[in-house]
Amino acid sequence: MRLPIPQKWLQTTLITCLACLFSLMAVACVGGGDSPRVTAQDAATVSSLDRIIQAGVVKIAVPQDFAPFGSVDASGNLEGYDIDVATLLAKDLGVELELTPVTSDNRIPFLQTNKVDLVISSMGANPERAKSIFFSIPYAPFFSGIYGGADISGVDGFKDLGGYKVGVTQGTLEDLELTDAVSDDVEIERFADNSLTASSLISGQVDMIATGNVVAAELSKNNPDKNIEGKFIIKESPAHIGVRRGEVDLMQWVNTFIYHKRLGGDLDEFSQKWLGQPLPPLPAF
Repeated sequence: MRLPIPQKWLQTTLITCLACLFSLMAVACVGGGDSPRVTAQDAATVSSLDRIIQAGVVKIAVPQDFAPFGSVDASGNLEGYDIDVATLLAKDLGVELELTPVTSDNRIPFLQTNKVDLVISSMGANPERAKSIFFSIPYAPFFSGIYGGADISGVDGFKDLGGYKVGVTQGTLEDLELTDAVSDDVEIERFADNSLTASSLISGQVDMIATGNVVAAELSKNNPDKNIEGKFIIKESPAHIGVRRGEVDLMQWVNTFIYHKRLGGDLDEFSQKWLGQPLPPLPAF
C-alpha cells in the first residue's frame, strides 16, 4: 500500500533542490569562466615583477658590438647607452644587475626562453616582432640608413642600389627592410653581428652597408680616410625595451621607469654622453 507524501515535505524538498542548483550556477559563473590555461597565464603575469624583486637580481640582455649603445672597453667591461640604462633600471628596482651580451639574432630567443628578464639592446619595434614579445615606450633615438664611401654617388633610394653589394647584420630591422625593398639585381651580404658588417665596408668586401646612424657615425670617426657618408634614410626606428609576452605588470613598471627618466633628464644625459646630442622628442607608442 503506497502512503501519501505530505505536501509540505514536497515543497521543502523542492526549495532545497532549487537553492542548491542556484548555488552551483553562481559558483560556475564566478570561477568557471576562465580556462586553466588562462588562469595559469594570469598567475604568471601577476608575479613577473615580484619574482625579480624577490630574487634580488634582474637579468638584462645588452649589445656588445654596437657602440655607442653597447661595446667592450679596453678593460673588458661592457659600456654604452644601453648599459647605462640597464644599470639605472636595476638601481630603481633595488636589485642586482646581471648583464648578458647578445647579438641582434639571439636577443629575442634569449627573452622567450627565460635566459633574461628584459632586452635593452637598441631594439626597434615592428608588428612581426610584436607577435613574439612586448615593447616598452621608446627610450632612445635611432634611425637606419644606407652608408658608403663618398666615391659612390647618385644613390638616393632603394631603386638606385641595383648592381651594388650591400652588407647588413642578419636579423635586424635593416635586414628586413632591405630584403623587402630591393630587386634581385642587388646583392645582399648578411653578417652575424654589427662589427662584421662594419668591417665589410672598411675592407671593401661590400660597396655599402645598411645600418644604424650611430654605428655609421662611430665607423666614420674611426676611419676618417674612408669618407663614409649617408646615402638615404631607410627608417626611423627608436629603441624600445623588450619584455616577455604576458608580463603586463613588469611592462607597466618599465614604461613608468622610462617616462620618469625622460622627465628627470637622465636619458638626456645618456644621449649627450653617448650620442653627442640632446635627447630628441621621442614618438608616442
